[in-house]
Amino acid sequence: MYSTLIIGANSAIAHAISEKLISAKACDDLILVSRSPITVTSSNVVSFVCDYSEPSIEHVASQLTFKNTHLRVFVCNGTLHSDHYFPEKKAGELTEEAMLSLFRANTVVPSLWLKYLLPIASKKLDDIKIMLFSARVGSISDNELGGWYSYRASKAALNMMIKTFSVEYKRRIIQSKLIAFHPGMTDTPLSKPFQSRASYTLFTPEFVAERALNIIENTHCDGKASYVDWDNQKIEW
Repeated sequence: MYSTLIIGANSAIAHAISEKLISAKACDDLILVSRSPITVTSSNVVSFVCDYSEPSIEHVASQLTFKNTHLRVFVCNGTLHSDHYFPEKKAGELTEEAMLSLFRANTVVPSLWLKYLLPIASKKLDDIKIMLFSARVGSISDNELGGWYSYRASKAALNMMIKTFSVEYKRRIIQSKLIAFHPGMTDTPLSKPFQSRASYTLFTPEFVAERALNIIENTHCDGKASYVDWDNQKIEW
């Protein structure tokens, strides 16, 4: 058994992960962090509200306690578009507002969670596995199509932060594993504007949740960062 922490718990895939864990009674305790309140449906579930500013992340992290010394973490935060910006098709569409917004959501917030979880893990845990939601378009070597400047760059930056954090996690926690996870095209609000013209298979959040849980459970704590897709296939950094 293990403890589980889900950050960005109100997203569709995160919700599916939590529902699977609750129904399977697969963990000793489940901690959910989200921007808005979550109705707790089980006695071993605890929820926290966080606005994802650094003071708020630090405060929530300081309140975390776990029933088990084995911890699994899912960092599901991220964004692709809003009412004010959309993925750029060409360089002329690039704006400072979109870049800063995407970097904050996709790179800064997950990195701050890694920062504040590290001292907790090094003092209180025997092992920790952290899966952070990245994207295949964050692969620098795989970029043959161009476009989506801000989103690509924010996910590539996240991947670099994951690789860099993995070095310090290994130094301070012998049993650790960080995973950059590409969920594939999933039926969520994030992908909704692109579903009609996508050539990819559209997955359900439940399917992706099952794959994410399987990957994190069966990946060894080797102290290295991995970059994989929903089928646990390696993606080139």
